[in-house]
Amino acid sequence: MKAMVLTQPGPIASRPLQLREVPTPSPQAGQVRIRIAVCGVCHTDLDEAEGRLKTKLPVIPGHQVVGHIDALGAGASRFKQGDRVGVAWIYSADGTCRFCRSGNENLCVNFRGTGCDADGGYAEYMVALEDFTYPIPEQFTDVQAAPLLCAGVIGYRALRLTNLKDGQVLGFFGFGASAHLLIQAAKRKFPNSGMFVFTRPGQKEHQEMAQRLGADWAGATGDDPPEKLHAAIDFTPTWAPTVEAMRVLEPGGRLVINAIRKEDKDKDALLQLDYATHLWREKEIKTTANVTRQDAREFLPLAAEIPIRPEVQVFPLEQANEALQLVKQGKTQGAAVLRIAESAS
Repeated sequence: MKAMVLTQPGPIASRPLQLREVPTPSPQAGQVRIRIAVCGVCHTDLDEAEGRLKTKLPVIPGHQVVGHIDALGAGASRFKQGDRVGVAWIYSADGTCRFCRSGNENLCVNFRGTGCDADGGYAEYMVALEDFTYPIPEQFTDVQAAPLLCAGVIGYRALRLTNLKDGQVLGFFGFGASAHLLIQAAKRKFPNSGMFVFTRPGQKEHQEMAQRLGADWAGATGDDPPEKLHAAIDFTPTWAPTVEAMRVLEPGGRLVINAIRKEDKDKDALLQLDYATHLWREKEIKTTANVTRQDAREFLPLAAEIPIRPEVQVFPLEQANEALQLVKQGKTQGAAVLRIAESAS
């Protein structure tokens, strides 16, 4: 099968992902094999490619996978051949530790990430555990469904962690793949809440998209919003928006950091964190860590009910490096998706 394979991390401009012919995997007990239609492109894939996130090597990245079941391993019975399914960032957890037993499998010390600790979706086929595979609602095309599986699901988890109440103001720092999906869900769950969006300076197209999707105000990070925020979510890979979000929070407000990691080159921004300005009066910082199966099981039906309509840019599989370069530059409109099967909808 064809796959984009990472053998050695490096700057994305050096094209570290290589198109290769590799053996088609066979499903083991409890697994299904998926003929992949599309796979979303995530900033986490960029972190892997450039070496900020350690992976098994070689590895096939990709954790927003949509396709059809092609084969069943021994004992696999939840799905049948031909079913359309998705795979998200959580590839597996041990199921026995105290975190797994309490429903917090995202914190399991044996958590394995799709496209990181196990081969993912930048390929024509992959195998996945049937218990970590999800039916895709019929309301979505393949291309629309892909970003829901990470950008959507992790955004939904971040929204839950804000403890937002209807009528309170929510801030979005960064407006890419995850934020543009989440604002649609947030408006459904909190119809009386103000939605304020902060982008990079000069990102007028992102600000216009935010307002088109329902933002009550859109400006640049560093601007003063019309009123202080009760909660905020930071979707960016840098520290400066984190500091700025804390400045514009109400007393007792909570910032949830949605990014898995921040870029070290921006760490000096943390030196600007002033106790009285940014932290005093019981302001909080909370982080997301991966996702659980329950997050996906709750979010996908909600997304179909709304219905959320992702905005996407589609690339062929062999242009994965180019798609990731645009993600790095913040130049994607909505979410980037790799089309792998010609028949993908």
